[in-house]
Amino acid sequence: MTDTDTDRRIRGHAHALDGTPLAYQREGTGPPLVLLAGQANNHHWWDGVRADFHATHSTLTVDWRGTGDSGKPDEHYSTQGLADDVIAVLDHLGIERTDLYGTSMGGRVAQWVAARHPSRIRRLVLGCTSPGGPHATERDNAVRRSLAQPDAQAAREALIDLMYTPAWRSAHPGPYTTLGDPGMPPHARRRHLVASNEHDAWDVLPEIAASTLILHGDDDRLTPAANAPLLASRIPDARTHLFEGARHGYFDECRPRASAVVSSFLAEPGP
Repeated sequence: MTDTDTDRRIRGHAHALDGTPLAYQREGTGPPLVLLAGQANNHHWWDGVRADFHATHSTLTVDWRGTGDSGKPDEHYSTQGLADDVIAVLDHLGIERTDLYGTSMGGRVAQWVAARHPSRIRRLVLGCTSPGGPHATERDNAVRRSLAQPDAQAAREALIDLMYTPAWRSAHPGPYTTLGDPGMPPHARRRHLVASNEHDAWDVLPEIAASTLILHGDDDRLTPAANAPLLASRIPDARTHLFEGARHGYFDECRPRASAVVSSFLAEPGP
């Protein structure tokens, strides 16, 4: 391990069960809050909001395998395997119990972490995500076509439109840190897409023991908001909060309101 500790920032690498190096970034002091990014993104997904939690928590992010400073093996990826990677980082850092906030594909991975390792998760926040499988509400074909068009710039503009409303974009012209890791090799992008598409945690969701908050923008077409009540129906005592008019990037667009909702939930009394 080659950690550096500068101004309460720690960078280092853990290793997955298969030996793949996993880059992590810890900032701040206090009990940990793990932040899991969306598909094909590295830890910079959280650049705009992670400091909102530093009054009460340290934040821990991970570069998914295939992104950032983590290894990029060309082999099958799954949300279950990515959950194992998260546990490998926690074990490496000696973190026995943590709060966990996952968005988009990160929310899919967080479902497996919480279901398989109930003693490790105190509070769980699932944002703009889905249970996957045949029970999920999928994006429509028009959205799929807009993201798959051969003109890369047009596909990028379509993704930006799915993430943020026009009004917010006009006031926040970017650059945006939620549009994918630009250094990610093509094989890893494909592997991430497969992992996200194959996700199906429906059967294990009732095994989640952590207090759970489900967040969604009600105008999210990338992962439709109808998935929020589906998750809530399967996770014991889960609650849901929708952000009116927000799209997939509600955590950016609705900041600081969204961060305040999460912070209040994490501060509630209880184990």
